[in-house]
Amino acid sequence: MKHFKTLLFAGLLFIGATSFTNAQSKIAHINTQELIKSMPAMKSAQAELEKLQKTYETEIQAMATELQNKMKQYQAEVESKTDEENAKRSQEVQGMQQSIREFQNTAQQDLQKKEFDLLKPITDKAEASIQKVAKAQGFQYVLDSSPGSGVILAEGKDLTADVKKDLGF
Repeated sequence: MKHFKTLLFAGLLFIGATSFTNAQSKIAHINTQELIKSMPAMKSAQAELEKLQKTYETEIQAMATELQNKMKQYQAEVESKTDEENAKRSQEVQGMQQSIREFQNTAQQDLQKKEFDLLKPITDKAEASIQKVAKAQGFQYVLDSSPGSGVILAEGKDLTADVKKDLGF
């Protein structure tokens, strides 16, 4: 019976200590959208993406202008051409329209791939820095307080300034 009481007392002490330790978990938050947006590498990545997007827009605009000119020419000459020639011209116009749509889709996919390729190293660097700072300051949990992330109230420690300092800006 005495061993049972000692064992029960030790078990209660262990449970109490565990509960106390869990209650002492340190939690911080950070607005990752704000952090990534303020990183110098992000600004250059956005500039590169905008430049590529403008290049594609210019090419698409040139293709559309060429199509419009051809359509005007064909419409002006429709009376003087045979039905067979008009049918060929109609197929050519449809082919050009299809070409433009395909180019737009390819350009969109290329932009998305480029965006992923440019942003992945930036987000990886931010995540590594967040983990480094959180571990150095003894936080077990870091919540993302970006709008729409699900954090309703963020009054705890904000790591944004510390992570920015770690990243060198």
